[in-house]
Amino acid sequence: MKAIYKRELRANFCGMMGYVFVGFMLLLIGIFTAAFNLIGGFPYFELVLSNISFVYLIVIPILTMRVLAEERHQKTDQLLYSSPIPISKVIIGKYLAMVTTLAIPLAVSAFYPLILSNYGPVYFKTTYSVLLAFFLLGAVLISIGLFLSSLTESQIIAAVITFGAIIFCYLADALKNMVSGSVNTSLVVFTALILVVMLIIRYMTKNWTTALSVAVVLELILLALRFLSPNAMNGAITALLGSVSAFSRMTNFMNGIFDFTAIIYYLSVIGLFLFFSFQSVEKRRWS
Repeated sequence: MKAIYKRELRANFCGMMGYVFVGFMLLLIGIFTAAFNLIGGFPYFELVLSNISFVYLIVIPILTMRVLAEERHQKTDQLLYSSPIPISKVIIGKYLAMVTTLAIPLAVSAFYPLILSNYGPVYFKTTYSVLLAFFLLGAVLISIGLFLSSLTESQIIAAVITFGAIIFCYLADALKNMVSGSVNTSLVVFTALILVVMLIIRYMTKNWTTALSVAVVLELILLALRFLSPNAMNGAITALLGSVSAFSRMTNFMNGIFDFTAIIYYLSVIGLFLFFSFQSVEKRRWS
């Protein structure tokens, strides 16, 4: 795992991608710090982090698009499959290299509140808890991008679907307030999700029978809930949108509350998508 980690980290900084990523993050953080803290006179560095969270929509797809898709495109993934290193360690090594790349600009920006404290009061507990949440949010999105990169050999497709997934997470909280939570709405949306699951299973297994069987079983369960226990589906879609709204988890940290449930949520999602990535790569290994 250590060898994979060093190789991936070196690959990020042998070319321009790692430097552009770090430079762009620091540039954006610097601009917002100057606007909010220096010019605006607000002593809250956490406002900077809250307002630049949209940057993940741009930088995460670029950072993650090549990590597994490029291996598959260049057929170097065959070397990984035949190596004595377990696939799980390969996945974790690649993931940690990207997380380290993310941590570099955030580690530099961690000194900003210390500098700002020379000019006024800074609430360090709130500031650094928001910085932790901001980092974990990025780590979650990297794990999602890693999994989506494992599904294709095209870096462009990997970047596009990762962007789509992240923007959905970004807008989920707003969508939750816009859509109806009625039983019929939940039925339609969950049916659409079942179709998406069916297509993913078909893509991963190359077997329509398996994909259709899973879809039929899930749809029958959904219809049974609709007619036997409609109250269970009332508001289910809003609950679903709330569960995928990773960006809104920073709100409690912004209000000075160290939210342990959000930390557990972030770590759980990271573990889940690392597991999905492992299963995706392991499936190709034996196919």
